[in-house]
Amino acid sequence: MRFYATEEIEAALDYPRLVAALREAFASHDEPMPVRGAFDVGTPTAPGHLLTMPAWKRGEAIGTKLVTVFPNNSAHGLGAVGSLYALFDGITGQPRAVMEGDALTNRRTAAASALAASWLARPDSHTLLLVGTGHVAAQLAQAHRAVRPIERVLVWGRRGDKAEALAAAIGTSGVEARAVSDLATAVGEADIVSCATTSTAPLVKGADVRPGTHIDLVGAFNPAMRESDDALVQRAEVFVDTRAGALAEAGDLLQPMRAGLWSAEALRADLHDLARGRHPGRRTTEEITLFKSVGAALEDLAAARLVVGD
Repeated sequence: MRFYATEEIEAALDYPRLVAALREAFASHDEPMPVRGAFDVGTPTAPGHLLTMPAWKRGEAIGTKLVTVFPNNSAHGLGAVGSLYALFDGITGQPRAVMEGDALTNRRTAAASALAASWLARPDSHTLLLVGTGHVAAQLAQAHRAVRPIERVLVWGRRGDKAEALAAAIGTSGVEARAVSDLATAVGEADIVSCATTSTAPLVKGADVRPGTHIDLVGAFNPAMRESDDALVQRAEVFVDTRAGALAEAGDLLQPMRAGLWSAEALRADLHDLARGRHPGRRTTEEITLFKSVGAALEDLAAARLVVGD
């Protein structure tokens, strides 16, 4: 059994290959995977969650990820998410590899957003707005550039210094990048708005989004969290990574559902539907598309298998 560290994982998971691997996984995987287990393991002063995410492809591979999410970790100079991934042989059940889970998660999360954008963002999308300055946000710029001709990246964060730092880092890759302080104005300029935060209050408002925009909501992973307001969900054509996961955990959708402002019947498709051609994705240049992901264990399994060379 081998341990794979961050550097090896990132080297193995370049975005064109990873997006292609996820596309194939969603197109070919027929067996439903469990919705992840979620457990409150925090304290009043240090809220925290433990997530368990198993997936398998019979006769080929079995894997599971253990994840902790502690939103206040920035006070300790740490990211909010910590995790490990274990990969097992699909015939014998024997352990094959253990991987540093954060790098795997960050890469596959960004790749899933890029995969969705390949169907949902306008082909001429040039301006990307990143809302959030954490580890996933840094990956999202690379991932979206793998599927759309992004020429300009805007970065907004609650802390201006972190937004400046992320914009500077993105700029070293040869794309124009700058921090912004006015979120509403930046939303109105963007072709793709990609959010990766731990917010519990709406950040992207429907009133600020112009027709033709693609909204990518990554961060809110439980019913108490959200990054969009009700008006945006009502205006948009809504897509998700998996129906079962999103309708169990996505606060961006569950909160307007509870308010009677949106219903599951309005959900257009998930990544399985898009990858299998059951829905074409974006239909017009003017519609607003919204992709809400909560994370799917199938994505982890596909990424882990790519790391070990399956």
